[in-house]
Amino acid sequence: MKKFRKVLDGLTTSSPVNVGGVPLCSSAAGTPTAAPTPRDIEVAETLVSENFQICKTVRHGFPYQPTALAFDPVQKILAIGSRTGGLRILGRPGVDCYCQHESGAAVLQLQFLINEGALVTACADDTLHLWNLRQKRPAILHSLKFNRECITFCHLPFQSKWLYVGTERGNTHIVNVESFVLSGYVIMWNKAIELSTKTHPGPVVHLSDCPRDEGKLLIGFESGTVVQWDLRTKKADFRIYYDEAIHSVSWHHEGKQFMCSHSDGSLTTWNLRNTSRPFQVVFPHGKAQRDGRKPESCKPILKVEYKTSKSGEPFVIFSGGLSYDKASRRPALTIMHGKAITVLEMDHPIVEFLVLCETPYANEVQEPYAVAVLLEKDFIVVDLTQSNYPIFENPYPMDIHESPVTCTAYFADCPPEIIPALYSIGAKHKKQGYSHKEWPVSGGTWTLGAQTYPEIIITGHADGSIKFWDASAITLQMLYKLKTSKAFEKPKAGEVRAVELVEEDPFAVQMVSWCPHSRLFCVVGISAHLILYRFSKYDVTTEIAALEVRLQCDIEETISPSEAEPNAGLTDPNLQSPQHPPGSPGCATPEGIRDSIPCLRVKNRPVRMPPGYQAELVVQLLWVDGEPPQQITSLDINSAYGLLALGNCNGLAVVDYIQKTVLLCMSTLELYGSSDPYQRLTRSPRKSRQFAAGSGSGAGAGAGAGYCPTSTPLSTHSTDNICMRGLSNFYSDSKKRIRTSYQSLTELSDNQVSLELERSRSPTSESRENSFSRSRSSSVSSIDRETKEAVTTLRFMESYARKVDAVSSPCLWVGTSLGVVLVIALSIPMDEEERQEEPVTVMPSGTVLMLKGSVLTFGSLDCSGGLISNPYEVWRDPHAPEDPDCPRRRKLVNFSPSSSQDAAGEGHLVVVCSEKQAKVFLMPAQTRLYVHHITESSFVLRADVVSVCNSVCLACFCANGHVMTLSLPSLRPLLDVNYLPLTDMRIARTFCFADGGQALYLSSPTEIQRISYTQEMCDSLQDMLGELFTPVETPEAQNKGFLKGFFGGNAQTFDREELFGEAAAGKASRSLAQHIPGQGSIEGMKAAAGGVVGDLARARLAAEERGQRLGELEERTALMMSSAEMFSKHAHELMLKYKDKKWYQF
Repeated sequence: MKKFRKVLDGLTTSSPVNVGGVPLCSSAAGTPTAAPTPRDIEVAETLVSENFQICKTVRHGFPYQPTALAFDPVQKILAIGSRTGGLRILGRPGVDCYCQHESGAAVLQLQFLINEGALVTACADDTLHLWNLRQKRPAILHSLKFNRECITFCHLPFQSKWLYVGTERGNTHIVNVESFVLSGYVIMWNKAIELSTKTHPGPVVHLSDCPRDEGKLLIGFESGTVVQWDLRTKKADFRIYYDEAIHSVSWHHEGKQFMCSHSDGSLTTWNLRNTSRPFQVVFPHGKAQRDGRKPESCKPILKVEYKTSKSGEPFVIFSGGLSYDKASRRPALTIMHGKAITVLEMDHPIVEFLVLCETPYANEVQEPYAVAVLLEKDFIVVDLTQSNYPIFENPYPMDIHESPVTCTAYFADCPPEIIPALYSIGAKHKKQGYSHKEWPVSGGTWTLGAQTYPEIIITGHADGSIKFWDASAITLQMLYKLKTSKAFEKPKAGEVRAVELVEEDPFAVQMVSWCPHSRLFCVVGISAHLILYRFSKYDVTTEIAALEVRLQCDIEETISPSEAEPNAGLTDPNLQSPQHPPGSPGCATPEGIRDSIPCLRVKNRPVRMPPGYQAELVVQLLWVDGEPPQQITSLDINSAYGLLALGNCNGLAVVDYIQKTVLLCMSTLELYGSSDPYQRLTRSPRKSRQFAAGSGSGAGAGAGAGYCPTSTPLSTHSTDNICMRGLSNFYSDSKKRIRTSYQSLTELSDNQVSLELERSRSPTSESRENSFSRSRSSSVSSIDRETKEAVTTLRFMESYARKVDAVSSPCLWVGTSLGVVLVIALSIPMDEEERQEEPVTVMPSGTVLMLKGSVLTFGSLDCSGGLISNPYEVWRDPHAPEDPDCPRRRKLVNFSPSSSQDAAGEGHLVVVCSEKQAKVFLMPAQTRLYVHHITESSFVLRADVVSVCNSVCLACFCANGHVMTLSLPSLRPLLDVNYLPLTDMRIARTFCFADGGQALYLSSPTEIQRISYTQEMCDSLQDMLGELFTPVETPEAQNKGFLKGFFGGNAQTFDREELFGEAAAGKASRSLAQHIPGQGSIEGMKAAAGGVVGDLARARLAAEERGQRLGELEERTALMMSSAEMFSKHAHELMLKYKDKKWYQF
């Protein structure tokens, strides 16, 4: 027994030998090739660490949890703040910038310095920030931290450098936005209200200067008190006390009246001639009482805008104010224009809205033309110039989260014709009814960068929809939308089906596989189903083929080899149980146990399919003895072979989608045969496996008929709690049932995620943390407890299935959750006619390779280090009209190891990466050339072999947030950056790499973050980004005319510097607020000079100082030249004066 345990321990080490397959000196078939030894493999690697740098490129989607909105009417750019401290600045398509406050505090309010290229943000940590927008990457110039008071409202008058700041205590402070220091001028709350008032007026909720006189400041307090403060005399002109709380105030442009919105759903209009009572009180949505009493109260009106128009009646636009008896009514925006009242119902609660006007001057007729409405999960702009108030078509990808995103895929350097093909199909299904005018947010400039190539992002969603996005040149535009649910019947009312497994989201997308060259598209759903799509430019009416696979792995108990009976591995054909072909109806036992039925029902009638992606085949896993099918965990499709493979924690299935047959359906354990490195055996006998091996006629017939042999059901079945079940593995033990709200992708908190990560330490199974720690122990029984082994990755490639193979052939590489790699040999007829009729043979080769941790990805290289792409079939339209002169034939593009090298039969390299380590094997010798242990304390979540900088490398993303790249084939570390300090399951599920040094992940439930990890891409990023600020002339103020100005129509101006400057107002208390220099200022650069970018900062600082000195020198030179000219002039005048005088005349 001790000797046998030592053998097992030797099998689980990182030995490169073939531990359980064909013997090293086998002469079974063919002659062993003269494969080169590791010393003969010398690849000139060109990648070095200097080629890599990680940086964020652009963020797409709707800002998550928005809180604030601002618009610059001259620059025509828009800013949105979020609860997590994010700042999004948008202009014309292509002008899209994301910034982040380091504190992460929520953004309360935004104020543009109109046409100045700057923005002020007020955050929940009572800090004001000044952002410089005159650069492609905005930076903070100054910050001002309030220590004793909380900021509640800010107001910055047009063309003013003094910012009014209201606080929770009711005080109003004034900040110089140029130096970002407080003025000594303060309006204290007890001075603003009457001395006889006994109660505190509450926080400041509104600040604005009178349009007619900038020296008058209107202050609104939450309790209902409104005060107009004369800034010159430092006294209140009038005070208004109202019973209802105030939410917002809006001036008429003439400055003679203003409107307030209140908590009881009323709007009050106040005239400055008589402030003792409101000029008008209106309940827009309140029911009038018959006896003339006050209308019933409504919901609060949170904001009102009072805008005048030259063409007619003014606009009164407000949010809220609906009647309480309409509790189920959706949030609404109300537009009152004259006597017409229009209620625009919204799909989500309104966060903020702004009325866009033609003029930036508050004392001119406003002429509103649009309303920008920020909702909790959407952003719309309403056209006010048309009577039906249509919305503008949004050019930004704000609907990524229309249904929760459940998976992503990123494809760079796609065939150039694929984007126009998808766009032409998707454009036919666009919504209608948009405004015919151009999108009003048109600021900034953006030009197409030099390094552009077709890029496509695919997102899968909880409702079963698929979206294709054009991601070329750091933009994002939706091309085409596909609904996978259309392939299935809708459940009838009262019908009870196996859909209960996934409740209300049975079509949720788990993973996708796409071949851009052949345009084949494969989708895996949460109901253990798979759909194969083909692309066509023609509509067609056809039936959808369906295959049902009974994939199970029921092992009641395992025993060690010492306890095994001599014939335990043999089978008895008399013990075989009858099976149900996939086309047969499901059955149930007398006890009502579900068996051999799928979760969904495919449409069994001819279906009309529009141009685009059309469903051709649906593969579904079946219920087995009352147990639902386990979720599909791996998928691969190859158009050149005409095959697709899928795996889960029970086993593997290979499908011929050309002949619509199941070629292989085996449990993972049975794929080993006698080569199982763990020697797991069962007490209960199992039936022998039959698959299309070509040696037996029965096997071929079974494969041709689509028959799926499975193991005999055992008497006891236990629910599998250790395998990967779609998204269920992302939940804690108390949430084992599969949920469809997808909180793991949208709303899981960091605490839940970190707890789950700490407990599971692996994204695929709860027991995977023990898969190798147990197998490396000397206890054989610990190995036997691993009863389930999930298929975690699949890859079709041209390779060598056995050591003795002389030439490469089609193979399927299989990776499992126990770190085992299996190779399955495929025999595919090459002739097109034979391919339609002759069966494809599938045979496990016995080749077994071992790694530590679950296998994640495969890659194939030639012996010179070049990447070997997958073979594919060139796309041809399956429904195009037949051309008799040019019959349609399959055109295959093959990248075999032999064709990619000069010497045939030289072999190739296979890169295998697992959660813990990466290895490079030389095929067909199966010699391990290189090994690299990626991480010990964490595990790899995503790994891909990618092409970068005219070479190839292995890119990895770890659960601890590290992004790594390794050279190939030597696995030399090139980059290791702690990019994400905290990770969660949403990022783990959606992170993916692409060629060209790019990657993406879902940074929030509504946003996609794209990053680059190559120096070349980071260097060119500056040229690809749009300019936020463009020099624009500020429009001139309108001339009011003599008569209107004579009668007081013109606004009175005053010098704020005289009132708020240090000379007049003095200095503010140092303890009240603290000035913090930003990273975008000279002080910030000096502070950062000691950091990582110290040299660059010092150089930039020295250049600026040198520029300043040169400027000073030029000024001094000009002054000296001016003085010299003056001196010369005076000397000449003096000479002329005394030219003719004698000496005695002086």
